[in-house]
Amino acid sequence: MSERHTAYVCMGSNMGDSEGHLAQAREKLASLPGWCVEAASPVYLTEPQNVREQPWFANQVLKITCPGHMTAPAFLDMLLDVEKRLGRVRDQATASDPAVRFGPRPIDLDLLLFDEERWDTPHLALPHPRMLERAFVLVPLRDIEPDLILSDGRTPGEVLRFLAHAVEGKRIRQ
Repeated sequence: MSERHTAYVCMGSNMGDSEGHLAQAREKLASLPGWCVEAASPVYLTEPQNVREQPWFANQVLKITCPGHMTAPAFLDMLLDVEKRLGRVRDQATASDPAVRFGPRPIDLDLLLFDEERWDTPHLALPHPRMLERAFVLVPLRDIEPDLILSDGRTPGEVLRFLAHAVEGKRIRQ
């Protein structure tokens, strides 16, 4: 077991003070015992995916290290707890409804990668199953870790070359 694990987390918010919600989440994650936010991308304003009729999202990717005894499922549980403390409500009864699942939210914390671990359970899928399709993940990930080799053997920049998107300053359209 390694002394420290490295995880990448994509944060998103499109309700209220979105950038303030991201800052609060960053602070809460950094205050968890043994956790360290090693890098934070710039905040991007990104076009909503799936459910278009909603406010744009503020998105940011963090590189976090945590103690070696932490497991990927436990890490995810900690992310979900931070979401809950910041006002996110996840209702299992409506989770399959795209308008709810992909709709407005005060905070969303997605675990993208946890070392090079692979998981495929109802609770956890790693690497994140849609990260290679999302410019709002790949652009900020490229900012903080341009040489990171992803699950398909490419870097974030290499994946972005084949993904239809546009970056205009700190705005991402896809």
